[in-house]
Amino acid sequence: MMVSDQTGNAPRWITFEQPLNERTRCFLRLEFLFDQYAHHRRQASSWDARAALHTLLDILSVMGRNDFKTDLIKDLCDQRATLVQLSDHPGVDGTQLDRILTEIDHAVARLQATLTRYPAAVLRESDLLGAVMNRFAIPGGTCSFDLPSYHRWLTRPHEAIIADLDRWYGHLDALEGGIRVYLRLLRESTASTEEEANNGVFLYTPRAHYHLIRVHIPAAMDVYPETSANHYRVSIRFMHLGDVDDRNSQVRGPIGFRLQCCAPTRSPAYA
Repeated sequence: MMVSDQTGNAPRWITFEQPLNERTRCFLRLEFLFDQYAHHRRQASSWDARAALHTLLDILSVMGRNDFKTDLIKDLCDQRATLVQLSDHPGVDGTQLDRILTEIDHAVARLQATLTRYPAAVLRESDLLGAVMNRFAIPGGTCSFDLPSYHRWLTRPHEAIIADLDRWYGHLDALEGGIRVYLRLLRESTASTEEEANNGVFLYTPRAHYHLIRVHIPAAMDVYPETSANHYRVSIRFMHLGDVDDRNSQVRGPIGFRLQCCAPTRSPAYA
């Protein structure tokens, strides 16, 4: 996943993320889809309504039969317990820490209040969603002649379409909130360090059981990292993007960047 660290109107740093386990990988994919859904949900065209519903189906497909609710509650409660231990440490911003603890409590309470462990069950409750899902994998398979009921739904007043989307997405709202809190705490679990790659290659031996590697590159540099990582070794190779029609080449010479190795059990610095 790539995100931009915005300062003013232009990003100063571009961040590339590499998950080190399946849960983090899944959460990053879901975060990407949540953002994509929110973008199309805000627009008023039938094409955006179509894109929003297709993104919703992508989210439900990623979730499948996974019990994210139970696992997420446990992860957040574990993180809360770690943060509580910071309350008596000198130099810790107590106000900010209390805000984070309150946010975790709110996310856990919302997850506990949800009635289903498997949000994808919403597909069984809607003939329209099921019909679209059955044609979803076929390129162009949701054309008007394939699914006239879907075509008719897309021509309803925008307010009615949004009401249906919001009702379906309501099954995911608490999970989205919990995942966003979890990922933010994960990203904030450690500060970045200044590093340098020689001839475009950087090797690192993890000192803990990390869940996420984050590589920050100045936006002015037309390069990107190719990251290969596991719990024993991190290898980062920096490549020139250059002309998108040509084969990319490895950076020659030193390149400075920032590195974050994140783990949910580590104590964020709220000093």
